[in-house]
Amino acid sequence: MDIDARRMDSEVNTFFTEGNFNKLQSIMYYRHVSAGSNLFWEGDEAGKLYYIRSGRVKLKKSTDEGRDFILSICRQGDLIGEYGGWGPLHFTYSAEVIENAEIGIIQEKDLEVLLYQHGDLALEFTKWLGLMHRTTQSKFRDLMLYGKPGALASTLIRMSNTYGVQCEDGIRLDIKLTNTDFADLIGATRESVNRMLNDLKTSGTLDTVQGKIVIRRLEDLRCICNCPKFPSCPKEICRI
Repeated sequence: MDIDARRMDSEVNTFFTEGNFNKLQSIMYYRHVSAGSNLFWEGDEAGKLYYIRSGRVKLKKSTDEGRDFILSICRQGDLIGEYGGWGPLHFTYSAEVIENAEIGIIQEKDLEVLLYQHGDLALEFTKWLGLMHRTTQSKFRDLMLYGKPGALASTLIRMSNTYGVQCEDGIRLDIKLTNTDFADLIGATRESVNRMLNDLKTSGTLDTVQGKIVIRRLEDLRCICNCPKFPSCPKEICRI
């Protein structure tokens, strides 16, 4: 790995110190994965973690009726996987690559050797697991407490924290999503998402410019989902 690539990895990583992240990098092997491929499928045996060095990966869960729900859209710097528990673990969701990606793969057995050897790394890894758990809890809170409009507003806020770029008109979401994608993110129908997005556009809360959503009045979305203020809900948790 060249120096510039190593610097890029340390800058996008938010879970570990640079020294401990370098230890994780030492046991990674990298793989280029094309858009449309899957890193793993729901039900596959776990045993690996996946670090996104570049690209984007969609995590989704399927129902018995064949409906897909999007759990998260992960990007550069995110770490994906299932870890912990007794006995063999199996993935409870699928990971689909939606943008050509370079993935660092960590074998669980190699990770455990590192965690045994370095207590500070083990502590940071535990904090990462706790952060992922809090993020999941906050998503369920928003989906359950404030109805579909609140779930959509919360999703847009999370999108702004994860993919938002400040522009003259507000916050542009630097990712293209269809209304079906939004429906799968909040467990709604595409028709209801169409209606809610049109209502938000009519009120001036958001707009669409060149196929990308621009949030003009973020505070409107916060009111819809009763968005908790920092520090109770920091940006590290309020994300997709």
